[in-house]
Amino acid sequence: MPDANPTDPFQFFDAWFAEASASEPSDANAMTVATASPDGLPAARTLLLKGVDPAGTNPRGFVFYTNKQSRKGDELAANGRTALLFYWKSLARQIRIEGTVTDVTAAEADAYFVTRPRISRLGAWASQQSRSLESRAVLEARLAALEAKYPGEAIPRPPHWSGYRLIPRYFEFWQAREFRLHDRLTYTREGAGWRAARLNP
Repeated sequence: MPDANPTDPFQFFDAWFAEASASEPSDANAMTVATASPDGLPAARTLLLKGVDPAGTNPRGFVFYTNKQSRKGDELAANGRTALLFYWKSLARQIRIEGTVTDVTAAEADAYFVTRPRISRLGAWASQQSRSLESRAVLEARLAALEAKYPGEAIPRPPHWSGYRLIPRYFEFWQAREFRLHDRLTYTREGAGWRAARLNP
């Protein structure tokens, strides 16, 4: 990681993400999403990044989608402070991003929903995500009923299924080095810009 780096962490992210997309065997857009309950209990799970706002957008953010009635949805509704973690083993790199989530617009959610495979769209209706499930057969029966109800491609987006945009306030770029003498570069939001700093390994 050279001493001269982009002043905008989104440029740095875009470069690393492009390299990861070319080198990772699958799901370079996989990320750990960390949340916390109102009483401070942490939780983390892997989701897929579905968009990064283009340059010129203000504020720029990272977009992902989920069932808003899930545990993560409940926690994000109570405490929007969130962290993302990308780890690319093939490149020995990771990026930590911290910030606050906002809801995507209904139009954004609709536009993404129609791109999903048909069964995934039906599954968004069938799955009562994070709730107790009596058996796999119950889920499969719900899905079969929905396949009969919506035999074609015209499947509406469930009102409880939508997306979030994480607006970052902090980035950390980590590059593994020999003997654990890793490179770590951070960006912290300051007004309209970013303050860059290096950390010890």
